[in-house]
Amino acid sequence: MYLILDKLVKKFSSRGGVGEVTAVDGVSLEIAQGELVTLLGPSGCGKTTTLRLIAGFEFPTQGRILLDGREINDLPPHKRDMSMVFQSYAIFPHLNVFENIAYGLEVKHRPQAEIKERVARVLELVGLTGFENRAPNQLSGGQQQRVALARALVMEPKVLLMDEPLSNLDAKLREQMRTEIRRIQKRLGITSVYVTHDQIEAMTLSDRICIINRGRVEQVGTPQEIYQHPANIFVADFIGRANFLDARVISTTDNEVTVDVLGYRLTVPQPPGRVVSGQTVSLLLRPEAVEFGASNGLRGTVRRAAYLGSVIDYDVEVGGQMIGVVVYDPRRKALHAEGEEVGLSIIAEAVYLLPK
Repeated sequence: MYLILDKLVKKFSSRGGVGEVTAVDGVSLEIAQGELVTLLGPSGCGKTTTLRLIAGFEFPTQGRILLDGREINDLPPHKRDMSMVFQSYAIFPHLNVFENIAYGLEVKHRPQAEIKERVARVLELVGLTGFENRAPNQLSGGQQQRVALARALVMEPKVLLMDEPLSNLDAKLREQMRTEIRRIQKRLGITSVYVTHDQIEAMTLSDRICIINRGRVEQVGTPQEIYQHPANIFVADFIGRANFLDARVISTTDNEVTVDVLGYRLTVPQPPGRVVSGQTVSLLLRPEAVEFGASNGLRGTVRRAAYLGSVIDYDVEVGGQMIGVVVYDPRRKALHAEGEEVGLSIIAEAVYLLPK
């Protein structure tokens, strides 16, 4: 592997100087060359501290960081051959676009001809050719973020680090920039570590996602693996919307499990961790895995119906539990009114069981 985090620990002195706070607690992660891995988790979970450890802005209390087979724990940031894109852009207001992008190359005293050629190449890459003489205050937020990205890429780093770079953009522009970052990263084949708390951003950008909670890695996997086969309830609840229904295992085979859920029987796929008869489990049911119709015998009452254009978002109360239901292409569907009695059908193949 190209970039390896080996049992990283980072402790800070607590406020008041009494005791310590563990921000990163034994994080291990292996990243292949050319891979984009996202560190995803709630605020304060340790993902940004982990990124700062990789960058050299913080030094680990324990553990090792290896890049291309070389331990870099004690190297300062400017000797790690990495570039960072910050949430705040950090563009110099007194320099134009060309000067901002060229700044790092000027510091390294690269020849002027090389600087012009490399800056022109990244300007084309990020779609800013012709903007060389613009001042930062003449740029939109999206254009400023492209300048920050170009400034990082022009250094041709071994690893590109991004700390919530799109959080200051509006929703539509954020979506556009996600696509652009992924296009550029794949075109260059640059190893990248991306920090966000936005699950959609992580799902869109990543080759793999590393879910972090309270300084520890909960699960590492592709977006599809994490969404369809979460390691635990925290991951299932953090990635996408999820219904959790208590169920009791009635019988099992090598491939299937029959459970009692809300007084009804349902046969679902056997999970990798396997469950046994009599066990109490949580039935993970994504909103898109529930349909209106009563083939499973579930009856409930619509408590909320929100028309969102491309989907209708429902909350249906069944046996005292609330089940979220999403209906796509609502032009073809009648809107169920709040208070209406309805039947629900569960798509058994889309159900995933998690031990309690």
